[in-house]
Amino acid sequence: MIPSTSSCRPKIAFLKRGLFSYSNLRTAEQLRLQFPELELEEIDIEAEILRGRYGVKARNLASILSRYWRELLTKRQTIHLCFYRTPYIFHRIQELLRARLESRRREYAFTFQTQSLYDGRLPGLPHFVYTDHTHLTNLTYPGFPREELFSRDWIDLEHGIYRNADHVFVMSEHVRQSLTRHYALPPEQATCVYAGSNIDPSPVPLENGAYTNQTIVFIGVDWERKGGATLLKAFEEVLASLPAAKLVVVGGNPMVRHPQIEIVGRASRDAVNAHLARASVFCLPTRIEPFGIAVVEAFFHNLPVVVSNIGAMPDLVRDGQSGHLVPPDDPKALAKALIDLLSDPAKCRRFGEAGHRTVSDRYTWESVGRRLREGIDACLADRSVAAAA
Repeated sequence: MIPSTSSCRPKIAFLKRGLFSYSNLRTAEQLRLQFPELELEEIDIEAEILRGRYGVKARNLASILSRYWRELLTKRQTIHLCFYRTPYIFHRIQELLRARLESRRREYAFTFQTQSLYDGRLPGLPHFVYTDHTHLTNLTYPGFPREELFSRDWIDLEHGIYRNADHVFVMSEHVRQSLTRHYALPPEQATCVYAGSNIDPSPVPLENGAYTNQTIVFIGVDWERKGGATLLKAFEEVLASLPAAKLVVVGGNPMVRHPQIEIVGRASRDAVNAHLARASVFCLPTRIEPFGIAVVEAFFHNLPVVVSNIGAMPDLVRDGQSGHLVPPDDPKALAKALIDLLSDPAKCRRFGEAGHRTVSDRYTWESVGRRLREGIDACLADRSVAAAA
């Protein structure tokens, strides 16, 4: 039970950064739906807290250059990726948020932030984090070089984000395991609530000739990180066995010219859905994957999938039931899995339907919202008991 602090409805301070792959829009919707007794106040770190603060941004740029100049020179990092990974910007965001919230702290029932790039906690007020990653999860990916981690002092601050939260909600089980393994967070302080899809979960009519058109679709803007080079090598072997096979690349824009490969590049949501509907198999041989929303969307289209056996993928895909899990950077294993599905339309249908059942039960924003409400209520109840003791 959330107490009222005034004649007006108490508020949730929802702290976010941009769209977060549209997850912030859906999370806000669910917080409003699941907590009708509260008012949602959205605070965007980029659009409000840092807006117009050119001096802060300039000093942060200097901090980035002094801290990460080697990584920037060798192109292991970019200024964009480093922006939120300096102690300077971490502390400035914390100060600016507290300055905004402190005078009105009695208006808030709790604070809730998405992503773990800043600490939005206001001391004394219940605080919750919902994130798709921890930085040290990268160490679980095969071949990830430790030198590509961000600075040790920033990682120490990231530890504090999780320790200071009343509870941490995550989108996949491997991130929850990272919290206990890499950050020594007590297991009971983190819960996997998954994430929902941003498309209509209703099955759509497929235009793939009942899975006989041998079309593979890949969706991902970051071509290298998503395993695009491995997919191209595997597709050569696929064509040797199935010369009518086709590959459609959506999001990425590699310099590839082949009669059986269509490069779509960035596309609208409707166009993405259309390409999924015209495919027989979805493939994402990713090398790093905090969540993998494209896999969820493929399952909502009743498509079987072939993905890497890393990160969140084992959460999403039941190997041999809804798709195939293969090692990253292994074009031969990837080709074998693709040929297996493209050669068997009945298996494609069976796997696709199994995947649809999985995501319909677990990966909808409605189910995420219910899990968030349950977890937050339990934490607030424990906090009330502790305060009364």
